[in-house]
Amino acid sequence: MATKFEKFQKRRLISSYLSVTLSIGLVLLLLGLLGLLILNSKKITDHFKEKIALTVYFKDTSKKVEINQLTKTLKLNAAVRKVIYISKETAAKQHAEAIGENFIEFLGTNPLQNSLDIYLNADFVNQEQIGDFVATINSKKFVEEVSFDKPLISLLNNNIKKISFWILIISGICTLIAVLLINNSIRLSVYAKRFTIKTMQMVGATKSFIRRPFIWLNIKLGILGGILALCGMGAVLYYLDKTFKELGLLEDKLLLGGLFGGVFLLGLFITWISTFFATHRFLSLQTDELYY
Repeated sequence: MATKFEKFQKRRLISSYLSVTLSIGLVLLLLGLLGLLILNSKKITDHFKEKIALTVYFKDTSKKVEINQLTKTLKLNAAVRKVIYISKETAAKQHAEAIGENFIEFLGTNPLQNSLDIYLNADFVNQEQIGDFVATINSKKFVEEVSFDKPLISLLNNNIKKISFWILIISGICTLIAVLLINNSIRLSVYAKRFTIKTMQMVGATKSFIRRPFIWLNIKLGILGGILALCGMGAVLYYLDKTFKELGLLEDKLLLGGLFGGVFLLGLFITWISTFFATHRFLSLQTDELYY
């Protein structure tokens, strides 16, 4: 019977340790993924901002040298990320492919104009700076007009502010939930040994002596949970980088290393502090209170 009981107790301990390790690992993984989202939120928003094009249409009387000079000037501008020249012939071909018929044969002439597609760096994609940029280009005599989607830029910037605010709120809530979940898992594991704690206390063991093995045990479980979380974060990050290469998620290795290290250390800290207070609670209980 003793052997069976010992095996039963051993299985219970293994199950308890596994439960705590998985709880810590899953919670840290969620925190880590949220951290990845926060760190890369600017890259994601910048990616969408830099997809917005300003199109400069030239007058039919404009000269090639004037267009070339403007193109070179724009490429040297700190606000400009990329400039693409599209001749009226290329524009006609693209339009014909889009509508599925040759409209030039029907009209007898090409009504389209030579143009430049200008893509700005993300930091300059706002109404004020774009307005000044467009006004400067419009001042050129050989420029017919500059076209861009004003409502889209306004909507994008407003939504980015709202999303950033809610990400911060959700981050705070998730961090609190993470602490509570890890704390509850550790408290349950310590609760299972409350009688052992009280017995050690009754034979004269000091609080620090009783608390020490519990702290070291749960820190070891926290290390295992942290390793699981980091492996999960690495797998997700690798998949996202392969799927969205244009975002360059792996470029800032120092920042990523800080995030991974921060998640791991946060797991150890939460594990330590939760174990400390859980054992302190049962050390402070009277013997008859252990049954409740």
